[in-house]
Amino acid sequence: MSRLPLIVGFGGISPAGRSSSHHGYRRLVIDTLTKDKADHTYSSLAALMGIQQEPLTDDKRQFIKDHTLIRKMETNLFDASAIYMQKTAVLASRDNEPVSFTLARKHLPGVIPTTWQVQDLDRDTSGDGRVLVETSEPLHVLFPDYRNSKVHSGGQLPTGFDPESLYQSRHHPRGLQLTVYGASDAIQSLGIDWDLIRQRVPADQISVYASSAMGQLDTYGSGGMLQSELLGKRITSKNCPLGLSEMPADFVNAYILGNIGTTAANIGACATLLYNLRQGFNDIRSGKYRVVVVGSSEAPLIPEVIEGYRTMGALAEDKVLLSLEGLEDGEPDYRRACRPFSDNCGFTLAEGAQFFVLFDDELALELGATIYASVADVFVNADGFKKSIPSPGIGNYVTMGKAIGLVRSIIGDRALANRTFIHAHGTGTPQNRVTESHIINEMAIKFGLENWPVAAIKSYVGHTLASASGDQLAAALGLWEDGIIPGIKTIDHVADDVYNSHCNFLMDDLEVGADSMDAIFINAKGFGGNNATAAILSPHFTTRMLEKRYGKKALIRHAGLNESVREKTAQYDLDTIAGKTAPIYHFGKDVVDGHELELTTTQIIVPGYDKPISIDIPNPYEDMV
Repeated sequence: MSRLPLIVGFGGISPAGRSSSHHGYRRLVIDTLTKDKADHTYSSLAALMGIQQEPLTDDKRQFIKDHTLIRKMETNLFDASAIYMQKTAVLASRDNEPVSFTLARKHLPGVIPTTWQVQDLDRDTSGDGRVLVETSEPLHVLFPDYRNSKVHSGGQLPTGFDPESLYQSRHHPRGLQLTVYGASDAIQSLGIDWDLIRQRVPADQISVYASSAMGQLDTYGSGGMLQSELLGKRITSKNCPLGLSEMPADFVNAYILGNIGTTAANIGACATLLYNLRQGFNDIRSGKYRVVVVGSSEAPLIPEVIEGYRTMGALAEDKVLLSLEGLEDGEPDYRRACRPFSDNCGFTLAEGAQFFVLFDDELALELGATIYASVADVFVNADGFKKSIPSPGIGNYVTMGKAIGLVRSIIGDRALANRTFIHAHGTGTPQNRVTESHIINEMAIKFGLENWPVAAIKSYVGHTLASASGDQLAAALGLWEDGIIPGIKTIDHVADDVYNSHCNFLMDDLEVGADSMDAIFINAKGFGGNNATAAILSPHFTTRMLEKRYGKKALIRHAGLNESVREKTAQYDLDTIAGKTAPIYHFGKDVVDGHELELTTTQIIVPGYDKPISIDIPNPYEDMV
């Protein structure tokens, strides 16, 4: 019997705010929410941004709206109008005279060029001092310079949010700071103490799968390792290890959960989160593992990364955005930089982290966990032979077809046609609007779907690369709380080359009701042919499945247990808004040495876990030996 993987907790951070308690989702649809729900999310954002919450005036609400989601990049990360660079030049004297200059002796290169003649001008007691250098050869130098970025739009985290100040970050790369915050948010919003999970589940039946697509590329990670010596600085002992792409999983294991179970970092470009979700799904469905934390984190708002994507032609440049608006100069509407499935010119980079906690169905009922959704499956396929690495291919047709086919088998043809919709990858590039719309529309035609709703939330938060499908999944869970599908509000029409005969590319929020959708498809397309589509089942449909498997009494018992779980989740939300919580970060705490383990030939007992780890492994190849 296959176990059903249930999403029982989630958290994170994005340009829309904190993910837990659906605040990130609610920022997307805040103008459609009831006033009470909207104000609660405004209060959450105010706390995140360091703004006094009371009184919640219209001016304060507007400030919060203006300083979240995609917008003109602010200077807390870097000044996009004055990006430091170095310009190469060759110095030569007039009339073939030697070039001469003075500098401190300590600034001489370790290997002095043979064409240099060095003469002491003065020397102090320490042996330092100034020297005169003469050379007859042209001198190659680097001059400090600055450039104005051609891209000023970005999906920055809410203004004022500083993850580094929330725990002892010890110069962590920003992507790992977001990991600590996002994973902590997911764990603390569970409403179930992690120590209780450790008591009920053997240590080797807990898995963590998390990663970044590009690694940590700022000065505290790989960026510092590659730049330091060229900038006259020293490489630190942290630059290399903290820059690795699997560090988000390592940080969750080492500093948040103390996990000793299975771990890995699956990387699939812009589909990375779904790759990790697929690994966790397979773990639980197999029955070998009972708890999985999956996630991703990315902090790509770095001048060099932005310039790299821009030179590929992938990003929305200011000048082209102006032309889309019929303007020749001035500033474009940065809020509308990402325009999926309309006339557009590129995607918008963003930063963020998303994490999800999965239980098997039996454990979720036993502990009274909140059931936000279940994962029917995650399909991954490559593109086959390609003309170029970045170009899309045929793999996404396969992932979409399998996901839709599975959901049809589970909920039936009628529900598939009337009670599903899709969170599209929707990057905002001309190529994506054509290729992805063709996939979606063709699937709608073949499966008999009419006016199939399509959402594309990168129009709000931008493209967080590894975390992009996590943004989509978190927004999908919000639908089953508030019943609103976020519209693509940055567009006013669907482009002529978009395939939409059987699709409804929503241009405004669509209120459908919290129980209206039985399943949602999360689609992701990544560079290199990394395609993934997840089929996510609603909490109400999941509950019906669980009742059929376990009976009505088990569901009544679960509902009773879930009351206190929901109360704890709600209290965590209120405490976070009140500034009474902090990210989980256990540095050097409860470290277990090998001498503390209790070892036998059949099991290992780990301090802190009530359940032993079995090492009495049966022979799976008994018929062969």
